[in-house]
Amino acid sequence: MSDTDTHVPLQDLNATGAEPGDDLAYNEDEQASRIAADLEAVFDVPVQVSAVLGRSKMDVGELLKLGPGTVLELDRRVGEAIDIYVNNRLVARGEVVLVEDKLGVTMTEIIKAERH
Repeated sequence: MSDTDTHVPLQDLNATGAEPGDDLAYNEDEQASRIAADLEAVFDVPVQVSAVLGRSKMDVGELLKLGPGTVLELDRRVGEAIDIYVNNRLVARGEVVLVEDKLGVTMTEIIKAERH
């Protein structure tokens, strides 16, 4: 550093009398409210959610032979996580759950998408 460089002192947040939230533009509650308000415009946008238990490949002839009660072997094992897609994009993995005689999905892992 040269003598012409300017030095800007930083506030000591641990100093006596300084409160943890002093001089912050907003607190966590206000930030959460702002985020919710910013997202409100997209709350009514419809999306397609798919929970994929597994996949199987077969010829059309085999497909036409399928009927009620046919067991179709999938590429997943019992207890293995299922894939959750939103608009054909993998966003999470989860488990199948039973809620009041209906099947549901609980998310166990969120998949972070890479931005291009």
